[in-house]
Amino acid sequence: MAETQTWSSLQAFLDDEDKVGAGGASGAKAQAMIRGTDRAYELGIKHGVRIAWGTVTRWYKPADILTVATSTNANLLAESGPRNPYHAPLGVISAGAIADLILVDDDPLQNLDLVATPQTAFTVIIKNGELIKSEAA
Repeated sequence: MAETQTWSSLQAFLDDEDKVGAGGASGAKAQAMIRGTDRAYELGIKHGVRIAWGTVTRWYKPADILTVATSTNANLLAESGPRNPYHAPLGVISAGAIADLILVDDDPLQNLDLVATPQTAFTVIIKNGELIKSEAA
C-alpha cells in the first residue's frame, strides 16, 4: 500500500471505546478483531501508508492527529474525482484554497482535548475567509 500510495481508511474497533467482546465465541472474535485493528495501524504507520480517519488518538501524537485531520484527509478528498464536493484545494493555506483557520488559547500539541471545547479554547475562528469569532487580545 505504501509503495502504490494506496489509502487505508479503517473502521477502528477498540475494546475501550466500542464496548465489544463480552465473552464466549463472540467475545474471542471481537478480541481478535481489536488486536487486528491495533496491528493494522501499527503496520500502516511503520510502513508509511496513507491513513485517513477521524478522531482516533490511540496510535498518533497530537501533531500527527492534527495533520491527518486538516490536510491528509483533504488529500484523500482531492483524489476522489467527481465525488469530491469541493471546488478548490483543501488542507492548505494558499490563494484560492478553501481554508478554515483557528487560534487556540493554549498548545494543542500538548493538550489535544482543546479542540473538543471550541467555545472556550478557540479565540479566533476564520471560516471561508470570513471572521466568525475574535476574542484574541
